[in-house]
Amino acid sequence: MGTITVGAVRERAPGERRVALVPEAVTRLGQAGLDVLIEAGAGAGAWFADADYTAAGASVVSAGELCRRADAVLCVGPPDEETAGALRSGQTLIGLLAPLRHPGRVHDWAEHGVTAVSLDLLPRTLSRAQSMDALTSQASVAGYKAVLLAADSYDRFLPMLTTAAGTSKPAAVLVLGAGVAGLQAIATARRLGAVVSAYDVRPASRGEVESLGARFLDLSAVSSGAGTGGYARELTEREQLAQQEALDAHIARSDIVITTAQVPGRKPPLLVTAQALERMRPGSVVVDMAASELGGNVELSKPDKTAVLYSGVTVIGAGNLPSAMATAASTAYARNIGALLTHLVRDGALTIDLADEIQAGVVITHNGQIVNPALSGGPS
Repeated sequence: MGTITVGAVRERAPGERRVALVPEAVTRLGQAGLDVLIEAGAGAGAWFADADYTAAGASVVSAGELCRRADAVLCVGPPDEETAGALRSGQTLIGLLAPLRHPGRVHDWAEHGVTAVSLDLLPRTLSRAQSMDALTSQASVAGYKAVLLAADSYDRFLPMLTTAAGTSKPAAVLVLGAGVAGLQAIATARRLGAVVSAYDVRPASRGEVESLGARFLDLSAVSSGAGTGGYARELTEREQLAQQEALDAHIARSDIVITTAQVPGRKPPLLVTAQALERMRPGSVVVDMAASELGGNVELSKPDKTAVLYSGVTVIGAGNLPSAMATAASTAYARNIGALLTHLVRDGALTIDLADEIQAGVVITHNGQIVNPALSGGPS
């Protein structure tokens, strides 16, 4: 049995600074018996030089050589057309591939015989999958960064401060969505001294919110939005309307609003309407962590854009905050990738076993077929 070779490609999406492997992960994979290739310049955006990878035991190669030699190609986001076109039958592609958003790519991978493994479909309720949970690791980074971004744009103090010049009251922060990103945002805002409230459609999140010292908002007009697999479900149109009406008053009283609500493969729910923004005080800040090409939680937000609206409300579309903390995000992601590779390697070979609960969740194409039951639509 030959040695397994894995290779991390350079991310080519605009603004993406992360990398699938960091030097410390290369060392661990080498100790596990894997050969590691790194595309030249892949780690530059996260401040990892090619020399760092070489010192850790990797071979730095061109994109073409990597795709020729690697048994498994590792990425953060879906590969660009050129990289995807270089993949060969029998090769494995591992990353956050967003298959629910891009079904056309899934059909292409199946047609070309590529085994595609997407970490964003990991069954998050399985305790043995926690070390592979890239969505959680990246959401934690994003929640932390969102608060820092909001604080930087907010022209007042977050904590209560008493000085010779008088006392400033603490900022009122509202976090919408109490998943991993939301809980990290709550914890970070609390550490900075803000008074924090939070809301989530899943009633079970109340305990987690309150354990962090935040107040959980009760919106009696909205029923439970708990879904399967640890995710929130998509609310009906009537539920969304009731939710918006109940939230508007709380939003108007907040100095900072951070929205984190997403539904896998669907348009994010609208939580902050234009009318709600118009009612906010001048100097308020809204950070939309769900901003994407599909839309966002905030009606007037745009991906990667900051705008000052109405009488002075700053709206920040921040859909890829992990990239803004590329070193920390890449380090966490590389550990997730390493844990998954360890799970896939059996007896010195990459082994696909769809009877395994973890693999049944993350493997989307294999042997020329779409094998994941979550993917049944036609090409996009």
